[in-house]
Amino acid sequence: MKRELRARYKNSALGILWSLVRPLAQLLIYYFAIGQILGVARSIPNFAIFVFVGLTAWTLFTEIVSNGTTSIVSNSGLVKKVYLPREIFPLSSVGGALFSFGVQFVILIGATIVLGQFPWSANLATAVPAFIVILLFGTGLGILLGGLNVYFRDLEHLTEVALVVLFWASPIVYSFSYVHNFLQGGLLEQVYLLNPITLGILGMQKAFWLSGSVESTAMNWPPDLDLRLWIAVLAGVVFVWLCQRIFSRVQGDFAQEL
Repeated sequence: MKRELRARYKNSALGILWSLVRPLAQLLIYYFAIGQILGVARSIPNFAIFVFVGLTAWTLFTEIVSNGTTSIVSNSGLVKKVYLPREIFPLSSVGGALFSFGVQFVILIGATIVLGQFPWSANLATAVPAFIVILLFGTGLGILLGGLNVYFRDLEHLTEVALVVLFWASPIVYSFSYVHNFLQGGLLEQVYLLNPITLGILGMQKAFWLSGSVESTAMNWPPDLDLRLWIAVLAGVVFVWLCQRIFSRVQGDFAQEL
């Protein structure tokens, strides 16, 4: 992790502060473009906090997946010359993403305190399974895609496109209430909720977006959200194990392919 952080911020004037630039820029764009111009903020109280919670969780997932996907190819010199567990490269991406998440999380908590919206409630417990779900599925995908990208180099570009689609398929800049009102709790809504990242983001919002629990019209949380999250945690453990097994199968020819 230290090696990745040094490489990421080498010769950088702002250093780790760059880990805040993208989410803060996204926050400003979505806050003004979607919140103010399109008027979404009028139906979502404390819209800035709502969006930043989602972006903080989303950035953790995307950094793990994106950096994990390119981790083996980016470290081809070490892979070909030094024998070491190859999983260490995508896992180092997890460490770097967790560091960035920690910086953003401190800013998030500070913002809730300044705005008088610190989420001191029982809903805070929902953050635990939500965080674990995002971490597990991000790690699993990072390991899997990192191994497959050695053989299929287009995969990193397909991953970028898939992440864009997944972003808009998750309730980050719009509330789940819009989805619920449109799908009316039917089969398509249940399919929507099968996405573990959607569940993770909803769990983080329920934990840290205070207005979601005090404003009766702010959010229609999915029924049994906590139970869904813990089921997703178990599924995530299995998913990581399966991804690691696939990685172990394909890593034998890494040196030759690189």
